[in-house]
Amino acid sequence: MMEERDFFDERAEQRTHTLTCPHCGKADEYQLGWLVRRKKAQLPRNADERDRARFAKAQSYMVRRDDMVACKNIRCRKRFEVASVQSVAFLEG
Repeated sequence: MMEERDFFDERAEQRTHTLTCPHCGKADEYQLGWLVRRKKAQLPRNADERDRARFAKAQSYMVRRDDMVACKNIRCRKRFEVASVQSVAFLEG
């Protein structure tokens, strides 16, 4: 039986999001780290019937790696949780 990671190509990416600091209320753009898993074009050779079914259902997605960011406001600089950005997002195509 194959593992899920055998169906995907995996790489880290940085994406920009606009977040508002809950302490000072200032909105700014922050770089968040994402782990992007794109479905491979074809199934690896050593797959059985169960693996073929799982591969057919598999979908490209990305998982947020960063949970906390530091406020960019010089007077604040407090760390806050990134709750407004979902932690898993499915990719089209």
